[in-house]
Amino acid sequence: MTIEIEYEARQTTELPYREIIQKVIEAALDDIECPFEAEISVLLTDNDKIRRMNQEFRQIDRATDVLSFPLLAFASPGDFSHAEKEYEDCFNPESGELMLGDIVISMDKVREQAESYGHSQERELAFLVAHSMYHLFGFDHMNEAEAAVMEQRQKDLLCGLHINR
Repeated sequence: MTIEIEYEARQTTELPYREIIQKVIEAALDDIECPFEAEISVLLTDNDKIRRMNQEFRQIDRATDVLSFPLLAFASPGDFSHAEKEYEDCFNPESGELMLGDIVISMDKVREQAESYGHSQERELAFLVAHSMYHLFGFDHMNEAEAAVMEQRQKDLLCGLHINR
């Protein structure tokens, strides 16, 4: 497994973000029973940069907490059965790993939302990584039923890691 992490936020952090990200990504891959070694890129940035990215890619001119850029289009969330046939170009030719996609997180939002929700920054960062991983697996929250499934998976994942509110 390869997890590329870049920290570009202006404000530094004492948060052990590498360990948190690694732990959550590994747990999410285990939860979904991903049959492949995977490659994920994570960018930790600030509100200004994520706002520009949100505008560019979603035409929404405001900062958001997380953006997910999945490389696969799942017929059914978490179903990797056709990946080798349909997405052979999504396997890194050098490592053989399945390139799942990119995650972008605003560290400003991590701080703001942790304070607002009354929990730790560790919990907020872990939640945003888990949320984004499920998007990379094809889950969404566009209707109540989808949202309930995704929310339960996120909750179970974080509880399993003992990262609670």
